[in-house]
Amino acid sequence: MADITILLRKWEAGEADALEQLIPLVYPQLRQVAAAYMGREKRKDLLQPTALVHELYLKLIQQKRVAWEDRRHFYVFSARSMRMILIDHARSQQAQSRGSGIVPVPLNEALAWVEIGSPELIELDMALEELHAIDPAKVRLVEMRYFLGCTAEETAALLDISKATVDRELRFIKAWLFQRLYPDRPTPKAIEH
Repeated sequence: MADITILLRKWEAGEADALEQLIPLVYPQLRQVAAAYMGREKRKDLLQPTALVHELYLKLIQQKRVAWEDRRHFYVFSARSMRMILIDHARSQQAQSRGSGIVPVPLNEALAWVEIGSPELIELDMALEELHAIDPAKVRLVEMRYFLGCTAEETAALLDISKATVDRELRFIKAWLFQRLYPDRPTPKAIEH
């Protein structure tokens, strides 16, 4: 972990080869997260895990002026970038496959009511932007937990809060998001717990 922070500092200082040294250290975790998303997918037209990580890499190399605070900041940026890549892909899929009878796949087991490549994913993005205007920390929790795939313990450590806070906040956030996406439906008990 110290190596990641050191390389982030070097990259921030303008050392071009620092990113090349950083990628092998973070790639396995980012690939594992992408594989978890796409592993449940049966459709061949969605992004492959490697493609998702490569798109993230392209976003990283386009960063001209980086100001990484620490590895946490890097992973928060990566989570947000993966979210945006998935949202862009969902928009593209929605435009291409309206009514094609494609089998839906949930984004995350905890957000089973949001499917990869679905209009709900785009609506989730809009709800997260609304939540970001109110409380950016809550959006970071969602990104770390459900887009980057961190455990509750890892999320707590990266955001320097307790696991109990993570669990409590995520219960609230999931219920809030469900109500934003489905205002006419009662919040399922499974989401509240």
